[in-house]
Formats: sequence, C-alpha cells, structure tokens
Amino acid sequence: MKPDRTDHQDFSQFIGGRRLKIAANQTYSVINPATEDVVTDIPFGDKDSCLEGIAAAEKGFMVWRNVNPFDRALILKRAAALMHERLDEYAKITVLESGKPLTEAIGEWKVAANFFEWYAEEGKRNYGRVIPASRNNKRMSVIQQPMGVVGAITAWNFPAYNPARCWAAALGAGCSVVAKPSELTPLTAMLIAGCLHDAGIPDGVMNLITGDPAVIGQVMLQSPSVRKISFTGSTRVGKILMDGASVTHTRLSLELGGSAPVLVFPDVDVDQIAAESVTAKLRNAGQVCIAPQRYIVHEEIAERFLQAVKKKMQSIISGNGLDPKTEMGPLIREVQRENIDRIVKNSLAAGAEVQFGGHKGPGSKGFFFEPTLLRINQADNPCFQQEIFGPVMPVITFHTLEEGLMLANQTPYGLASYVFTNDLKTSVHASEKLEFGMVGINEWYPQAYEAPFGGWKQSGLGYECGPEGLTEYTEKKLISIGGV
Repeated sequence: MKPDRTDHQDFSQFIGGRRLKIAANQTYSVINPATEDVVTDIPFGDKDSCLEGIAAAEKGFMVWRNVNPFDRALILKRAAALMHERLDEYAKITVLESGKPLTEAIGEWKVAANFFEWYAEEGKRNYGRVIPASRNNKRMSVIQQPMGVVGAITAWNFPAYNPARCWAAALGAGCSVVAKPSELTPLTAMLIAGCLHDAGIPDGVMNLITGDPAVIGQVMLQSPSVRKISFTGSTRVGKILMDGASVTHTRLSLELGGSAPVLVFPDVDVDQIAAESVTAKLRNAGQVCIAPQRYIVHEEIAERFLQAVKKKMQSIISGNGLDPKTEMGPLIREVQRENIDRIVKNSLAAGAEVQFGGHKGPGSKGFFFEPTLLRINQADNPCFQQEIFGPVMPVITFHTLEEGLMLANQTPYGLASYVFTNDLKTSVHASEKLEFGMVGINEWYPQAYEAPFGGWKQSGLGYECGPEGLTEYTEKKLISIGGV
C-alpha cells in the first residue's frame, strides 16, 4: 500500500532548501513490516549527497546563527503547528513504515511537535553567567553560542521522536543540521523536514540526506565543518564513531543500547503492576531503548506475578498497526525477528522456561513475534545479559534489596531502570544505588522533553532533552576584561 501523495508528501532528499530527486537506479524500497509490501521507493544518496548537505548547512548556519532567538522560535512553533494539523495523515505513514499501532504513532507525532515548541522557547533562554572575579579590576562573563553544523543520525524505532528531539534542540540553539534518518523508516523524518520548510526555515539550515549509514557517518566524521554528530543506535556503531572522533575531534552525543531492569517489591498491587508490565514491555513490540527488559521480582510474589503477566499476554492482539484492534505490531525486519528467535532459543538451552509464547508469529506475512514470557533462574542466561529489543519478558527472583540491586546493576548498560514499591525508604535507597541515567519509581515512562535523557556506562555520551539538550549544541566562551 502506497500512501496518497499530497503537496507536503514529497519523499526526497532535502538540501539547501530544495527537494532533490535521484536517478531511478539509486533508490531504496521502504517496506511495511506488517505486510512485507513496498510502501514507496525513496532516493538513496551517497557520499556526494552528504558533502552537498554539509556545504548547504555551512551556508545556512551563517544565516541562522544571526537570526534572533525570538524569530527562530516563531519558525519552530509554526513547524510544530503544522505537525499537529497534519497529525492524522502523517501518523498513518509512520505506521506503514514502522509497523507500530496507530495510537502509538499519533502519540509519537504529538511529542515530536512538542519538542519543537519547547525548544523554540528554550532557545530564548540560552543564558550565560557573570563570574565574580578575584581582582577588582577584572570582569568575567560566560556566553553560550551555537556550535555550528550538526550531523544527526537517528534510529528507526521512533521515526518522529528520535529526529525531533535532536533537530529541535540543535535548531533552537542556532545550529544548522544535516540529518540522516534510518533507511528503514525515512518517510516520517522527510515529513518533519517538510514542515520546517513550509514554516519558513532559511535555506540550508535543515538538510536531510539518505544513504548507507556507514558511508554517511564517515563523511560526517571526516568533515571539518561538522562540529558534532548526534547518533541514536547500537553500542557497536557508537564505538566506531568514538574511534573516528578520536582522530577528527568531532563532538559526539550518543544514545546507545539499554537493558533496563525492573525491581518489583512485594508491597505493590501485583496484578496491576503485572498488567502494566506487559503494556510497557510490548510498546513498539519491545523495540524501545528504555523498554523494561529484565524483570527482577521478589520471591514472595513471583508466582502470582507470572500468572498475571501470562493472563495479560493471552489477551494481546497483534496485527497491522492500522487496524484499531491491534495492540502490538511487528518487528521492524526479518533480521530483527531472527535475532529475537535466536536469543529465546539460546535462553531455553541455558535453562529458561517458557511461560507463554516463544515463537514467531503464525502468519505467512509480516515480521511478527509472539509476546513471550520466560522464567529464568540464573543471571548468566542470554536473555538476562543481552539487549533483547523485542517482545520478550524474562523474569528472575530476588530475596533481599541488596541482591535485587546486584542483579539490576549486572550489565554494561545504564540507560533506564524501574522500581515498583510503596515503601519510601526502599525507593530512595534503590534509586540512589541503581547505576542508570534514569530511574522510574512507580512509573513506566521516566522521560520528558523538559528533562535530561542520557545513559551511563555503555549506554551513551551526553544528553538529549531538557535544558541539557540545548547546551549540548553550544560552545561556552569566557569573556575576560582586565584593567577595568
């Protein structure tokens, strides 16, 4: 099924204020993961596309940096308003390329629009500070100025949210952007770029290119004009970028892997938390960087928790995201489904027990995998050690708080974590001891556009969202006046 074309559905590269088509032999097919049909073909750029985008962004930056922050805000707010106006139409396109349920796509587009509105305002508050000097004849102040051209490489799992949180912050700070969305879900990013264009952003400030991520990443790293790269993706690729940045001195913001633990203590409403656990775990079919992954449940309530989870999973309806009954869509592609299948089989071989699911979807079309509940007894089980990124919920038990924290921290990742308890002391102690950048206490969504988003350990570098997200795209400059 191909989306209907309108004036603001021109799926092409966007460089220097122009939509650019490429020869037919340089295209890439976007696949609907629920049906395996071709949604549409898009131009597939190359090294030259990236260089052209960077050159345009250099020119755009010289204009944008001098636009008053209040005037920049007007453009970003207009773009946000256009996203809200076109919400229903655009959300359906996001469903076609990502497979997620329509309600999730609608929610994601609303958040994406809110990012542009929020950073439109935050750009007005790009404050510096005055430093009291140790000498009376000296005056010191610090100002923050836009960094320059930013390369933005974003992942497929949230095709609206991932670009929006990076682009909005960079543009709000006064930077220009060269964006490379995932080749699996590029249409949504193209629509956002179109909204910015229609809102009146100057030529060259927002550029979108397509192509092989390895090639584009290397071009960005090697260009002296690209001052920073923001990347959302795997830890493996993040390490490649860090290796390259050590040579070129390119700044990096990295949101990488996650393996979020969920500590469930015996003083909670077990049935309620179990049902909520399934909803949170199966959001976007588990393809969420901060998705709850490793469920560490107190032994007193483990059996009841498992039974309640199983009951909830039995009621989940999987299918095409455009079907209003669908609660969980497919995985993004076959290689992802094969990886989930391999992890489950390896986990079973290592002693895990299937409580529910455990297999690929029964249909002949679509990259579906059943909601799966596993009980494990050892922390060295593959599904406890590896990032699953799918609809698989492994459950292990603990006896004491210290044991639970030890199991939770037993990972090289440190993005999100969760604690469910009604005891204040337990929540304070656990949240302070967890080695993660975000801790959700009695909630499943510990993130907001007004709050910092970032990981510890191998989960990333730097921060997105909040005031921290804006300052990530600025340089700090000390102005020191002597002999006053």
